[in-house]
Amino acid sequence: MARRQLSRRAALKILALGSALPGFPAWTQTNAADASLLSYEAPDRSERLLAAARKEATLTWYTSFAEKDIPVVVDPFEKKYGIKIRAWRASTERVLQRLLAETSAGRYDVDAIHISSPEMEALQREKILQPVLSPHFGQLIAGAVPAHREWVATLLSVWVQAYNTGALRKEDLPKSYRDLLAPRFKGKLGIEVEDAEWFATVALSMGEEQGLRFFQELVTKNGISVRKGHTLLTNLVVSGEVPFALTVYNYMAEQAKRKGAPIDWIALDPAVGRSNGMGIARHARHPNAALLFYDFFISEAQSLLVGLDYVPTNKTVVSPLKDLPVKLVDAAQVLEQGKKWEKAFQDIVVKRSGG
Repeated sequence: MARRQLSRRAALKILALGSALPGFPAWTQTNAADASLLSYEAPDRSERLLAAARKEATLTWYTSFAEKDIPVVVDPFEKKYGIKIRAWRASTERVLQRLLAETSAGRYDVDAIHISSPEMEALQREKILQPVLSPHFGQLIAGAVPAHREWVATLLSVWVQAYNTGALRKEDLPKSYRDLLAPRFKGKLGIEVEDAEWFATVALSMGEEQGLRFFQELVTKNGISVRKGHTLLTNLVVSGEVPFALTVYNYMAEQAKRKGAPIDWIALDPAVGRSNGMGIARHARHPNAALLFYDFFISEAQSLLVGLDYVPTNKTVVSPLKDLPVKLVDAAQVLEQGKKWEKAFQDIVVKRSGG
């Protein structure tokens, strides 16, 4: 019988339970990890890391990175360093499921992990990751490196507000979230059904009580159509069925705009972004090769990510969002208060939607 797929919420819940799960082995460093340079800071770090990584010759990378984009990052790394990357790509949920199964079985195939940051934070709490020091940390945006240093934000998925250019004039666009309460937006708003993290971040930025009251008022006055899938929501903006979408990923709107679709976007304050993070497995068999790739991903590869319409976390690279400040979803808060905010989002927005 096929193993049932874990939902993202179920996987996070299981990980949040931590060591209550039976069969999880005691966490100790492997000999390979002990010999790694993950916390090495001396001036000869680069030379020693390159030599150690080339000796290991390969690494295994579990990632939710888009399959079509993997060669854009992996090929230059392999060509430059002569180190082979064995990439296994799946959704964040499937990566979590595989990690849980392998960890329970005491199987340690993975060296580097790259998925959404809340899930990376959950893996950190389960001691599946290990701390890293990198000379590139100083180039990253605020909040990219948690205090524990067991994962690092590599790229951002930023929610923006997309609109159909035939349905709304620029002079009628909102300048703040509160402007959305105006009667001209009645029946024109849409949102993606799983964007509770965006909802929580915006509400908290207003002050929790005021933020929740704002969304209640918005739904009561103007309604919000709830749709499943950001691609679908973007397409509905293009068609005009949803004239103004609250949560479209910036790159989706921009790509459609470049193709000539009647869509454009704005970013109300705060613009909210969720990061993907990369970490190195505590039991990595090739920790130095993994560290070299980790360094590459947050430095040289950042310009490659921009070419794919991702928002980089390295400040030295020009972002598609230019100087737009982005408020990051708090990965720890997602773990600790996610159930509360998911319920609020469902009660206030989803259940009261007209579809």
